[in-house]
Amino acid sequence: MAADFLVAEGFTIVARNWRCRFGEIDLIVARDKDIRFVEVKTRRGTGFGYPEESVSFTKRQHWFRTMELWLQKEAPLVKRYQADVISILLRGTTPEINWIQNIGDS
Repeated sequence: MAADFLVAEGFTIVARNWRCRFGEIDLIVARDKDIRFVEVKTRRGTGFGYPEESVSFTKRQHWFRTMELWLQKEAPLVKRYQADVISILLRGTTPEINWIQNIGDS
């Protein structure tokens, strides 16, 4: 769902579920000369909070290290990139997609 959403926004999927010793990046997408590292969180309700609330400080630290490693290995010349979260709430018949852009210093 998140990948389809980003493709509709004009992005190209570069990688899915990219893993290294620090962690995993759910989606890496590109548009023009921008790279976005996307964490996808999905929940069926808000009993335990909204999906994006589960992206903790510790999760972000691991995620940013993983982004740096990907950039070193795959795209050392990339200068513009950012971290985004796509929150998907599955309640009712239509999923609620919330795209939170540029969540950290990158």
